[in-house]
Amino acid sequence: MVQRMSGVFIGAFFGTVFVVANAHAPLNPVLGTALRVLAVLTFAGLLALAVRAGRVVPTAAEGPELPRADWFRGKFAFVVGAEAALLLGGNLALREGGAPRQTTVAWIALIVGLHFLALTAVWKRRSIAVPGAALTALGVTGLGMAATSAVVWVPFVSGVLSGVALLSGCAYAIAQTYRSAVRP
Repeated sequence: MVQRMSGVFIGAFFGTVFVVANAHAPLNPVLGTALRVLAVLTFAGLLALAVRAGRVVPTAAEGPELPRADWFRGKFAFVVGAEAALLLGGNLALREGGAPRQTTVAWIALIVGLHFLALTAVWKRRSIAVPGAALTALGVTGLGMAATSAVVWVPFVSGVLSGVALLSGCAYAIAQTYRSAVRP
């Protein structure tokens, strides 16, 4: 349970970062501020629910967890290492190729989404496939938009919407975990 809730915390944290860092122009400033505040409040609420679910539920909703040593080592470490290399190398290649600065968030969304899809297989947790697919699609969409006049909207599409996908995925995971505790 601790590993699952720590994963939820990490996902919710980065979902919040996606929204806070990218809810800016061309969005209306009031809307951008509202989205940032909502993301932070959502993060706080999810954190509180994760703590509560962790106290109520002794095991994960989707089945028994792997031993602690297995969750964040081995294949997980490989996936995260590949993610880091792709994030750095890809962003350097985009800069060298003269891509607009907005492609950074699109590339991050793409690679983070692929990382979630890989972890779906490693951890055998289907619940992370949906946010993984969403982030992958939003990253690809943003990279495609970068070559058009819609480039100014890439931070919203690949950043804010990716943050919403992560926060929503975390809310789903917490709800599933909590529901499993109250079912007889």
